[in-house]
Amino acid sequence: MLRRRFLKGSAIVGAAVATPRWLRAASGMWAEGGERKVAKVLECKRTMVQNVPVLRGFAGDQTDLVSPFVMLDEFGPLQIDPGTLGMDIKAHPHAGVAPTTYLLSGSGRHTDSLDNDLIYREGQFMVFSSGSGAIHEEVSSMEIRRDGGVVHGFQIWLNLPAAHKFSPPITTLRDKADFPVIETEAYRIKVLMGSAFGQAAPTELHSPAFYYHVHLNPGGRLDLPVAPEHNAFVHIVEGQLELEGQRELSPQQLALYHRGGDVLRYFSAQGAEFIVLGGQPLDEPVVSYGPFVMNNRDQIQRCIADYRAGRMGEL
Repeated sequence: MLRRRFLKGSAIVGAAVATPRWLRAASGMWAEGGERKVAKVLECKRTMVQNVPVLRGFAGDQTDLVSPFVMLDEFGPLQIDPGTLGMDIKAHPHAGVAPTTYLLSGSGRHTDSLDNDLIYREGQFMVFSSGSGAIHEEVSSMEIRRDGGVVHGFQIWLNLPAAHKFSPPITTLRDKADFPVIETEAYRIKVLMGSAFGQAAPTELHSPAFYYHVHLNPGGRLDLPVAPEHNAFVHIVEGQLELEGQRELSPQQLALYHRGGDVLRYFSAQGAEFIVLGGQPLDEPVVSYGPFVMNNRDQIQRCIADYRAGRMGEL
């Protein structure tokens, strides 16, 4: 691997265009006090990360409304035919940020300079907390290359607070059975980060954050509590979703909320699958250069020097 080459496709480059597109929905909700208000809707952008198609919600922008997160990519669905290469995201570094990977279908293989060689599958949750710097590679597993299948999931970057920018890097992979699931006749919520309705995820965090995978049944309504001082945003995977003010969110759209309310309300006449994320804003400067996310330019230069000198390790 050439140390002076950075993976352009995984860098924080470009931005989702903030073009609100409000549609009136046949309402299944009513206005109540404390409901969080939508600030804007983003139209996600299609791009490629090496050979993987990606739907990008935001990347290095919208910080005031999405912190402590800094990038959201929905990758795939990627059809992998038997005997083909499949996903092939070649080795590249990270520092100061924790890319998280969550699969809706398929499998992948993660290797890194921390001597990890991991196979991850549908429903599992991986956090590559890069800290002071580490290298990783994401490719298809041998089983899906052999048998074929569809890879579909999310890579979402969680920013590290200033106090942990240069902490030792670590990779964790948890099985889907490790995460609490809250299920009613109206909805199913898998808690990947933070807590909901008294159920807490095992994911260790440096600052308060939440990440929920939600299925809303046809005709279902969900009132989701949220701390008024936390950011929140919702990305729809499938179906139609009604938000506050009878606004309708469709696939390939992402809604960002103002802070201040203590509940997020959702309704779907036909059913919907979506993710809801947010947390305590870090309220710190964000300076990014490709896969490095720091607080100032001097730290970025330190990361570049460490990478070029081999101090982030080898695969």
